[in-house]
Amino acid sequence: MKGHEAVARQLDALAGYIATPVTARRGLQVRLHYLTRSTHARAAGLTVTDRTLRAWQVGTRTPSRRNLAAIEQAYRTVRRENVARYLTARLNREGRGTRVEIHPINQSAVDRPRQRAVEFRTMNVRRWDRIVAAWAAADDQELDDAWVDQVIDLGSQWGQYDYVTNVGFAA
Repeated sequence: MKGHEAVARQLDALAGYIATPVTARRGLQVRLHYLTRSTHARAAGLTVTDRTLRAWQVGTRTPSRRNLAAIEQAYRTVRRENVARYLTARLNREGRGTRVEIHPINQSAVDRPRQRAVEFRTMNVRRWDRIVAAWAAADDQELDDAWVDQVIDLGSQWGQYDYVTNVGFAA
């Protein structure tokens, strides 16, 4: 996978989404509660009436598959926006940054003479603002650009880490 996709997946894991699926009653209730605590639900694209939302919360009506997908998307959008500032501060660590482990693509399936000599690398990323902002906005192109700007610090071999098996870091 592309490096920025692995970073987005790791940031998603750090965001702490609700584990119960939206198709389960509890998962739906928790997401609706999270979305209706503020005015963010409308801004995130949930375009149903207040009456429908109340009916879903009470349980007199159940949302369609399309509405379940919209609820999940709105929940993830709002959660990303709410967590972004916290994650930026945690990852920047007052300028000290966070150590990132980059695991390259597994070369074992490639014929021996064509295998690259690519090894596990670590680097310290000190500026996460642009990466987290692009992740929160769900802007893949900007996230890719921001990630490449950081990976370039690996030197002349940075292109070997454009596609990776995993990118790991903790906050």
